[in-house]
Amino acid sequence: MVNTLGVAVVGFGWMGRVHTQAYSRLPHHFPELPLRPELVAVADEVPGRAEEAARRYGFASALRDWREIAADPRVGAVSITAPNFLHREIGVAMAEAGKHIWIEKPVGLTAEDARAVAGAVAAAGVHGTVGFNYRNAPAVEAARELIAAGGIGAVTHVRIRLFSDYAAHPEGALTWRYERGRGGSGVLGDLASHGVDLARYLLGDIASLTADTAVFVPERARPAGATAGHTRAAGGELGPVENDDYVSCLLRFASGARGVLEACRVSVGEQNNYGFEIHGTTGALFWDFRRMGELGVSRGTEYQDQPVTTRYVGPGDGEYAAFQPGSANAMSYDDLKVVEARHFLRSIAEGGAHGATLDDAVASAVALDAMTRSAERGTWVTLD
Repeated sequence: MVNTLGVAVVGFGWMGRVHTQAYSRLPHHFPELPLRPELVAVADEVPGRAEEAARRYGFASALRDWREIAADPRVGAVSITAPNFLHREIGVAMAEAGKHIWIEKPVGLTAEDARAVAGAVAAAGVHGTVGFNYRNAPAVEAARELIAAGGIGAVTHVRIRLFSDYAAHPEGALTWRYERGRGGSGVLGDLASHGVDLARYLLGDIASLTADTAVFVPERARPAGATAGHTRAAGGELGPVENDDYVSCLLRFASGARGVLEACRVSVGEQNNYGFEIHGTTGALFWDFRRMGELGVSRGTEYQDQPVTTRYVGPGDGEYAAFQPGSANAMSYDDLKVVEARHFLRSIAEGGAHGATLDDAVASAVALDAMTRSAERGTWVTLD
C-alpha cells in the first residue's frame, strides 16, 4: 500500500526547483517506496515566485511567509532551500512543528546553527536529510566499497578539489552569498562543505586540520532588486565581499591518512571541477564529477608503473539501476537529488536514517569552523 505524504518547499530559487522536480520523479524511479509525495505548498518572499512555482509544478498553495507552512496540518515534510542565514530559524521551527526536513547544506552559518537544527530534529522525533548530493554518485559509492574492502590497501592520502567560476566575474552582484552575516563563510560553506562530507564519507573522521583562506574579488556591486542564482550588477554601488573566495586545507584523518582539500568559487576556466584522487598502499582511485559515471582504478601488485583503468559504473553501483539499464549511460546532477529524495522518504517510512543526516551536517560544520579558526590563527586545529 502506498501512502501520500504532503510536502512543501521553502525558497524557490534553483535548488527549490531541483527539490520539487526530485519529488515529482520519485514514483518513476523508485516505485517501491511506500510514500508518495504530494506537492502541498511553496513559499518564497520574492513577489510572484511562489505563484509561478505553483502554476508550473502544481503546488496546492503559494505563500509569501514560510511560517504558514509550519502551521499547515496537510504538510508532513518540508524542503528547506532558502538562503543559508535562514536555515537555523526555519529548520528549528519546522522540526518543532513536527515536520520532517530535507535541508540544504551547510545548515546555517556555523556549527552552532547546525547543532540547533539537529537538536530540534532529535527532540521532535522527526527525520532530517541534508543536501550532500555528491556522495550519491554511483562512482563515489563504488569507491567507498572498494576502500572498505581493502581494494587499494590502506589509504595513505587524498586530494579533494572543488573549483568553480560562478563568482569569477567582477560584475557578479553583491548578494547575500558574499555577506558574513547571511552567507556565512563563503566558499567554505558553499563548496568546501561538500568536500568535507566526501572526505568523511570515504575515509572516516577528520582528526585535525590547518587552513589558509583568501578573498580575490574584494568588492562587488549591490543589486538593484531581487536576485536569483549568480546575477550580475554592473554600475551599482560597490560594497565589500566579507567572506572567502578560496580555501586550502591540510587534513589529518583519525585513520592516520593525510589529505588536501581545496575549494575556490572564482576559478576562471573551471566549471564544476569537483573530484578526488585517493591513494592507498596498493592502488588508487580517481573521480571527476564532470565525468560522473567513470571511476579511475589502479589495483594490483606492481606498485611502480601500475596502470590506471577506467571503470564505467553500472546497475550494480549505488542507485544507478533506478535510472539506466546498462553501464556507461550518463546520469545527471538532478538524478543525484532524486536519490537524496528517496533517502529522505525512506527514512520517514522506515523510521531509520538513510543518506546524509543532520549529524553529518554538524560534523561538516565543525570542520568548516575549524578551518576559519586555523586561517585566523595560522595553526593546526583539533576537531572535537
